[in-house]
Amino acid sequence: MSTSISTKLALAKTSLTDRDSKISKTVGYYAGFVILGLVIASLGPTLSGLSEQTQSQLSQISYLFIARSFGYLLGSLYGGRLYDRVAGHKVLVGMLVVIAAMAFLVPMIPLLWLLVVVMLLMGIGEGGLDVGCNTLLIWLYRDNVGPYMNGLHFFFGVGAFVAPLIIAWAVLVSGDIAWGYWILALLILPVAIWVLRLPSPNPPTETEKSRAGGVNYLLVSLVAAFLFLYVGAEVGYGGWIFTFAVQQLNLSGVAAAAYLTSAFWGALTLGRLLSIPIATRLRPRTILLADLVGCLASIAVLLLWSESIIAIWIGTLGLGLFLASIFPTTLTLAERRMTITGRVTGWFFVGVGAGAMTIPWLIGQLFESAGPQVLLFILVVDLLLALGLYFVLIAISSRTADIYTRED
Repeated sequence: MSTSISTKLALAKTSLTDRDSKISKTVGYYAGFVILGLVIASLGPTLSGLSEQTQSQLSQISYLFIARSFGYLLGSLYGGRLYDRVAGHKVLVGMLVVIAAMAFLVPMIPLLWLLVVVMLLMGIGEGGLDVGCNTLLIWLYRDNVGPYMNGLHFFFGVGAFVAPLIIAWAVLVSGDIAWGYWILALLILPVAIWVLRLPSPNPPTETEKSRAGGVNYLLVSLVAAFLFLYVGAEVGYGGWIFTFAVQQLNLSGVAAAAYLTSAFWGALTLGRLLSIPIATRLRPRTILLADLVGCLASIAVLLLWSESIIAIWIGTLGLGLFLASIFPTTLTLAERRMTITGRVTGWFFVGVGAGAMTIPWLIGQLFESAGPQVLLFILVVDLLLALGLYFVLIAISSRTADIYTRED
């Protein structure tokens, strides 16, 4: 009897330890995504300041989007392979350190070409961090990752919401953007220390990989293309709404436009919070369709009443809300159709990096010559293509053998 009680106590203690370990790791990944949101959303509100710092025009400064996104693409592709081969937390901490170092340097660079190099390196860190947090969370929770994935991307929204406020405060207090970037760099250090002390989750076993019957490269390509369009819309609007608001509505002062930028990321954050319980009740395909239709409706409001500050706020909040759950829901859909390795996730994020590089750059090239409304026209085309690709993705994924015997 005493042996049986001792065994039960030991099992209970082990279960409690495993639960605490999972919680600690989840906190680390969520904090990492707060950092990711902070850094990614910081570029838009600082474009004008960086333009003055490097004495560049907006069409030239938009190359920062390309540099960072190309780095993001490299970090995603090669970082994904690293997570399959090296203890994941060591790689994750390395990416955090790179981001911190580059964020510290950004406001100190007076030359555009050198700032492009810094942004390239920062993008490598961002891509590796993004792939790492997503992949390690999937490895940690396996089949039950859905709600936790939505939670992860909720915390990206938290960081993205706070970033413009930090920048606006830094400009208000110091008169320039430098302290905004330095504060971001300092916030990264405790996250890196927290993650470094924890053991890494185990990658999928060979049995799990063989169960999946190999990688469906057509499905991987479709998911990557869909994420290209989604992230292009998110980063394009989030990166240019500040400048759009200033020029379209003739807003005076940095704070007013910064608040609108924060409203977009705040709505995205709220949408991801709301999507956590929704993800447990609705199929990914249903959520994605509702999101895409809602995004198009929000852009329609922005186009039809582009001179109205109220309509701009309504459209911005609506776009943020409906964009919110597309990314984590797409990853959840993919996880139900294939085994997610670091390499597979890396290919997904190649699409992410390419979208974040191409769409904001295209907006920047046309913004001055075609006017602020080019932002909205490009997003309409982007989202219509995403809607068409959604139907292709669902049709192809429905033909894929459901190895987990779960509905998508």
